[in-house]
Amino acid sequence: MRCNPGFDAGPGPTFLAPLGRAWHADVMDVGLPSLAELYRIGRGPSSSHTIGPQHAARRFRPRVPEGAHVHVTLYGSLAATGRGHGTDRAILGEFTGLTVAFDWRPQEELPLHPNGIELVAFHPDRGEVARWRVYSVGGGALHDDTTPAPVERYPFRSMADLLAWCEAERAAPWQAVEHFDTDAVPALLEAVLTAMDACIDRGLATRGVLPGGLSVPRKAADFSGRARTGGGRGAWLSAYALAAMEENAAGGEVVTAPTCGACGVVPAVVRWHRQEGAPRTELTRALATAGLVGAIVKRNASISGAEVGCQGEVGTACAMAAAAACQLAGGTPAQLEYAAEMALEHHLGLTCDPVLGLVQMPCIERNAFAALRAVDCADYALVGDGRHRITFDQAVQAMAETGRDLHRRYRETAEGGLARVHRMGS
Repeated sequence: MRCNPGFDAGPGPTFLAPLGRAWHADVMDVGLPSLAELYRIGRGPSSSHTIGPQHAARRFRPRVPEGAHVHVTLYGSLAATGRGHGTDRAILGEFTGLTVAFDWRPQEELPLHPNGIELVAFHPDRGEVARWRVYSVGGGALHDDTTPAPVERYPFRSMADLLAWCEAERAAPWQAVEHFDTDAVPALLEAVLTAMDACIDRGLATRGVLPGGLSVPRKAADFSGRARTGGGRGAWLSAYALAAMEENAAGGEVVTAPTCGACGVVPAVVRWHRQEGAPRTELTRALATAGLVGAIVKRNASISGAEVGCQGEVGTACAMAAAAACQLAGGTPAQLEYAAEMALEHHLGLTCDPVLGLVQMPCIERNAFAALRAVDCADYALVGDGRHRITFDQAVQAMAETGRDLHRRYRETAEGGLARVHRMGS
């Protein structure tokens, strides 16, 4: 079906910026950006603590002359859990041959976002030669005071807008991606699917103990073995989610979906449907729909655990996976919206409390349970016709408000929740 290029989605509902952060104002007046802003292939264990800072250092490196040294100041959540996430190692890798000093300031936050970085280069003869203050705002994305708003690719600002477009065009959500996004996105989705499969395969084939000091054993291979002896859908979903997240915890290559800390949910659900015979074309279309769900949350709330807690990471991943699963099972746009709403709704209030600042406990198991919940939400939505009282957009707004109300100790600082009780008991 040819989509109507003149469709006007209208202004859409008004949403609150999740924490009153100034950087969100840049995206509130535009539609959704390309899915290339959501799906990124990179190394774990954290998109905001590893991929983002690494890219920041890479962009800053050309401004550093030979013979200079670099002073890196990490603020807020980035400092609180940066050592566990390997932030310093990610940055050092881009400054090979230079002297780098780190200043960790976990109790101090910069104005725009909890994950602040300041890079300053000093030359022994000329003094300060370059300075850059930048923020790692989730999913590997960077923002500074001069960053322009993402280029609008879609006329949608909300799920309501997307559903209206689908109804007007008699189209599925994935067709919006085909029509509105860049020509490079089909190849991106193919690469994302390949990377997700490769990540799971590596995770299933690897045993041992994860690095970091918690002595967490890899379990994916054992779960896979049990699944082969009749464990059923739940065992396979768990095995696949564990495999991806264990690779992430080990610093392997993963896909932000929407973040590294939630990178096991969507791949597990998609891999399960591949195992059940879904053709590759249908899988990439499911990734397209999942990407739209994640992009809506990213625009109208946040996918940053440092900003809204794990509800923004695993909760969003579960919503993305639920929509994908529902579509792969033949669901209508209304049913997809219901599945995504349930998935997000039942993660509201979920804290980000990584033990020792590592993306292991409770993150790995949390991804497995979210994968199970995603397909359950899809099954539930398929029973009815998609009509329900709480909309996905309302759930997104509730998540933004809940994230605003969460004390900072429950937003990726490792100062509260499981991280605190584990520290007290050790």
